[in-house]
Amino acid sequence: MNEFELKYGCNPNQKPSKIYMADGSELPIEILCGRPGYINFLDAFNSWQLVKEISEATGMVAATSFKHVSPTSAAVGLPLSANLKKACFVDDIEGLDDSPLACAYARARGTDRMSSFGDWIALSDTCDVTTALLIKREVSDGVIAPDYTPEALEILKTKKQGAYNIVKIDRNYVPAPIETKQVYGITFEQGRNNFEINEALLSNIVTNNKNLPESAKRDLIIALITLKYTQSNSVCYAVDGQAIGVGAGQQSRIHCTRLAGTKADTWHLRQHEKVLNLPFLPTLGRPDRDNVIDGYINKNEEDVCAEGVWQKYFTTRPEPLTAEEAEAYLSTITGVALGSDAFFPFSDNIERAKKSGVSYIAEPGGSKRDDLVIECCNKYDIAMAFTGMRLFHH
Repeated sequence: MNEFELKYGCNPNQKPSKIYMADGSELPIEILCGRPGYINFLDAFNSWQLVKEISEATGMVAATSFKHVSPTSAAVGLPLSANLKKACFVDDIEGLDDSPLACAYARARGTDRMSSFGDWIALSDTCDVTTALLIKREVSDGVIAPDYTPEALEILKTKKQGAYNIVKIDRNYVPAPIETKQVYGITFEQGRNNFEINEALLSNIVTNNKNLPESAKRDLIIALITLKYTQSNSVCYAVDGQAIGVGAGQQSRIHCTRLAGTKADTWHLRQHEKVLNLPFLPTLGRPDRDNVIDGYINKNEEDVCAEGVWQKYFTTRPEPLTAEEAEAYLSTITGVALGSDAFFPFSDNIERAKKSGVSYIAEPGGSKRDDLVIECCNKYDIAMAFTGMRLFHH
C-alpha cells in the first residue's frame, strides 16, 4: 500500500484527502483496525518519532499521549509510587509494575488527563496486554506501535465497537533526509530535523551550580525530545522520567512557562492527600472525575465544594484545598527539570520556574540577556546548561 484515502482532511470540507509515498514506495505502516484520519496520522507520525527517540536516548521503553499535534506528556517505563498510581487512576491494575510499557503509558496519560481526553497514543515497543487494558478504558482515538501481542490486539479491537484506530509502524523505517510541505499552494523544503538529543548536549553548564545528577540528565533529555515534537513556542517541565507540564504554541515564552508550570503544579497537587481522598460518587465516570479534580485544585468555572454543587460529585462535602495549603505543598517540591525550545529572553521565566520546583534547566542560550538569566539561576542555585540548539517545530 503506497497510499491511503482519508475520509477528509483537517476539517470535513477539506476533500479529497490521502496519505501517500511520493516516490511510489510502500507506506511504512499497517492499519490493523479502524480508519485513521488526517489529524490522527499527524499525531501518529509525530508521536512515534518522539517515543522512538526517547527510547533510543534513554535505553528505556517510552510512551506518549498526543492531542492536536502536540504531546500532553511523554514518559519512560519507571514504576509508579502508590500515590501516583492513585492519582493516575491505575491503582486497580494488576501486574502494572511488571510491564514497563504500561507504566510509561500510565504516567503519560495520567499527567494531564483533561488534555489527554481523546488522545492519540504512541508506544516505543510491542504493546502488551497490561498496556492494552489501560488503553481500553480510556477515551482515545488511536494508537501506533511497532507491534502488538495477539492478546493485546484483540483487546484493543473491542474499543469503539471494533472501529478503534490501531496502526503498526515499521520500526526500521528511515524517512528521506529532505521533507516538503505546502502552504497556500507554495512548496516549502527543508532538511529533516535529525538532530540527536543526548547527554552530550548538556555538557555546557553556565551556572555556578554545575551538578547534574543522572536523573536530571534523563529528565532534561525527555523534556528536550518532547519539545522537539511540540508546537512552538514551547516549554516542558519533567521529573521522575516523565514530562509533567507542556506549554505549547504560545507566542510569548513567559506564557509558555506559566502554562506549563500551571500544568506541572496541577500534576503535583493531584497527589495531595486531600485530592487523593476526594469522596467521589461511585457512579461518576473517569472523565468527570478529571474535570472535578481540576476544578477542585484550580478553582475554575464551578466551585465543586459549594452547597448545591458538591452533591453532583461527592458522597460527602469535601473540605476545599486552600491556596495556603496548595502553596505550602508546592513549596516542598524540588528536583524538577525544565527545557525550552528557544532561549529565555528574560529572567521572569526563571522566577516562574522556581515556583514549580525547578532545579535544572536546559535551553539554547544566545539571548542578549543571558547574563541576567544566569544571574537569576545562580540566585536560586539552579543548574542550567546551554545546549546551543533551537528546537522549533511547526
